[in-house]
Amino acid sequence: MPISRRVLTPVAATPVILAVICFFFWESIIRSDNLKDTKHVLQDVKTIPLPADGPESLEFDLKGEGPYVGVTDGRILKWQGEELGWVDFAYTSPHRDNCSRHEVVPSCGRPLGLSFDRKTGDLYICDGYFGVMKVGPEGGLAELVLDEVDGRKIMFANQGDIDEEEDVYYFNDSSDTYHFGEVFYVSMSGRKVGRVIKYDMKSKEAKVIAENLHLPNGLALSKNGSFVVTCESSLNSCRRIWVKGPKSGTNEIFASLPGAPDNIRRTPTGDFWVALHSKNSLFTRISQLHPWIGRFFMKAMKMETAIHLTNGGKPHGIVVKLSGETGEILEILEDSEGKAVKYASEAYETKDGKLWIGSVYWPAVWVLDTSVYDSK
Repeated sequence: MPISRRVLTPVAATPVILAVICFFFWESIIRSDNLKDTKHVLQDVKTIPLPADGPESLEFDLKGEGPYVGVTDGRILKWQGEELGWVDFAYTSPHRDNCSRHEVVPSCGRPLGLSFDRKTGDLYICDGYFGVMKVGPEGGLAELVLDEVDGRKIMFANQGDIDEEEDVYYFNDSSDTYHFGEVFYVSMSGRKVGRVIKYDMKSKEAKVIAENLHLPNGLALSKNGSFVVTCESSLNSCRRIWVKGPKSGTNEIFASLPGAPDNIRRTPTGDFWVALHSKNSLFTRISQLHPWIGRFFMKAMKMETAIHLTNGGKPHGIVVKLSGETGEILEILEDSEGKAVKYASEAYETKDGKLWIGSVYWPAVWVLDTSVYDSK
């Protein structure tokens, strides 16, 4: 056999071999991991439906009212209890004519992370298209705060947190290329271009305090304000960035997680809740082996397909509690079958013992009494 045929025959057979492997082992390839020491309690949540998709982040105001949530069509809604339900509070774009409650329209904006300034009552908003915005206590049309830092456009403002003692707002810019609508392309591209930005609310000055991050998604400030934690979805980990004290300016891995993290919130006692968009699987491990594999998937499949596969073909809910000091995993709560919670994006624990959970795609928020999992 000519050498060219000896070389080309195995190469030509590769797609066939891969197709056969996928046919027989597909379920095993995409199936999400089973976790040890997890509590299957999220299916016991109370579900509160919304009139639009994607309450990605939750926040409560100075009076403890809410939650407030940002949804797909660019609005921020406020929950006013069972009788009044959800009411409009604010929006990030004046262009409202073609906004969809189910699909993102860039001109309508996409509010993501929400943070109230406890001094002024202003709500700071990370919009996945426009940058950082804010709206006063009465709501209405939000105003632009920041859309560029160090000569680079803020393409994908994601989540932030406020140091009220220093009047500083920290937030993530997840990509220099993609907006929120292409979030999975940010993950699969393999490019480490995300950054964490510090914005002085008095001087109006901003500077980058960490860069070369791989899809920094959630961000939260520690209880004593000495560090911020940013969660890199593509690396299944959270990173601690020191902003005060002798370690200021340095960072290290804070926690390793059993899946892709979305938002992170500090608890009343100083620990952290991290919502995982999905658990690990053989498929996610393969896609993360090398950037060219991820880029191949970007070209070979639609966004909806990528989301489906990373969720093991079955949307599910999972949130993880981390020690506020060490990053150690303290609790894992699941709805592994997705009976109630799907595409969990944030878990927010309130002082009255409730755990509120948002979703990046589903039209609902969920509420769980912490006594449910404390007793198990």
